[in-house]
Amino acid sequence: MDDAAAQAGDRAEQRQVELRIVQSIADIEQAAWDKLLKPGDRPFLSWTFLEALERTGCVAPDRGWLPFHLTAWGPSDELIAAAPAYIKNDGMGDFSRDWAFGDAVRAVGGRFYPKLVVGVPFSPVTGRRVLAAADLDPAAAARLLVQLAAHTAGEVGVASIHFLYHRGQDASALSGAGLSQRVMVQYHWHNYDYRSPDDWLAKLRSKRRTQCRRERREPAHQGIVIRTVRGQEIAADPEHWAETAFRLYCTTCDRYMWGGRYLNRELFSDLFADLGNEVELVVAEREDRVVAGAINLRSDTHLYGRYWGCHEEHRFLHFNVCLYHSIDECIARGVQVFEGGAGGEHKISRGFEPAPVYSSHLFMDEKLNSLLGAALRRDAKRHLEGIEAWRSNRQQLG
Repeated sequence: MDDAAAQAGDRAEQRQVELRIVQSIADIEQAAWDKLLKPGDRPFLSWTFLEALERTGCVAPDRGWLPFHLTAWGPSDELIAAAPAYIKNDGMGDFSRDWAFGDAVRAVGGRFYPKLVVGVPFSPVTGRRVLAAADLDPAAAARLLVQLAAHTAGEVGVASIHFLYHRGQDASALSGAGLSQRVMVQYHWHNYDYRSPDDWLAKLRSKRRTQCRRERREPAHQGIVIRTVRGQEIAADPEHWAETAFRLYCTTCDRYMWGGRYLNRELFSDLFADLGNEVELVVAEREDRVVAGAINLRSDTHLYGRYWGCHEEHRFLHFNVCLYHSIDECIARGVQVFEGGAGGEHKISRGFEPAPVYSSHLFMDEKLNSLLGAALRRDAKRHLEGIEAWRSNRQQLG
C-alpha cells in the first residue's frame, strides 16, 4: 500500500469510523445508501435495485447468495462507505468466470469457497464497487472495507474475496488495499458522435458493413416491427410489460439445461414499477404479437443489454433485437456506450469493440494468494496486450 493511501486510511480511522457487516440492505435506510451514489451508479447500485433482489428472494441464502454488505459509519452514525457483498459457495450468477481459479486452488490442495463477492448479482456490468461519501478519499474507503472483509473472512471461514467488474480507475485503490488485479474482455459499442446509423455503418469495413445491412433488412421481410417500450408506456401498465418481459426471459432460461431462472416474476414487477426510465423493453412484434424481446437497463450515459428471449425463431432476429435496434436508439438519444452483455466475439463484426473489464482478488491463504496473484498479473498483461493489438490493427486497416 502506498503512503498516500495509508495516510488517507489513517485520517479516516481517526474519524471514529465503525465498520459493520449488514446482512440485509433493508436494514440500511434508502436515503443513506443512495446518498453515496454518483452519476453513473444507477440503476445497478441503487438501493431500489439491490433491495428488490433481496426482498423478492432472487438473492437469498437458499439461492446461493448470503447478503454480507460491507459498511463504514461515521461518528454521528452516518453511512460514509459501503459495498454490496455476498458470500457464495459457487460461481452461479456472479459472472466471475472463476472456474479456472477453483481448479488451480484444488490442484494445490487449497480452498476457494466460500468466497466473498463484492459486486452486483446477475449483472456483469462495469461500475464502482466501493461507494464513499464525498469527503472520504476513495482509496481510504477501499482500505477500510477491505480490512473489514478480510477480518470477517477469517472469523466466518471465507477463503477468498473478489471485487467483480469494478472500474479500471479503481484498480490502484484496490491494489493498494492488497488485492491482485484480473482482466477479462467484453465487447462494447461506443458512440463517436454519430448523427445516424449510416454514420457508424460507414466506419465498418466493407464486408462487415454489407453483412450488417443485409441482417438489418431481415425484419422488414419477415413482417416484424422492432421498437423500444419505455417511460410513459411502461408506467401506464407496468404489470403487463413485467409479464411480457418475464415470459421472454423464461424462454431462454428454459431452453438450456444450465439456464436456471435466477430471477422471478415478482422481481420483474418491481423493476418495471419502480425503476422508471431506467428500465426498457425492446420488443419485436409480428401481427400484433410479441415474438421476441430484450430487457435493457440504462443510465444517463450507458445502455446495458441484459436478457433476451423469443417465442418464435426468425433469421437474424437476435442481432436486430439485441444489437442493431439498440445501437440505433443510442445514436438517436446520444447514449455514449452500449454494453451488450458478457461474452460474444460475434459482436465485433457488428460494430462492437473489445474492452477490458476488471476484477480484484484476495486469497486468505498467503502462499496461495502470492501464487495466484502472479498468475493474474500475467493473464491481465496478456489480455491488455491483445486488446491493444486489436486497436492497432484496426487503425492500420482503417
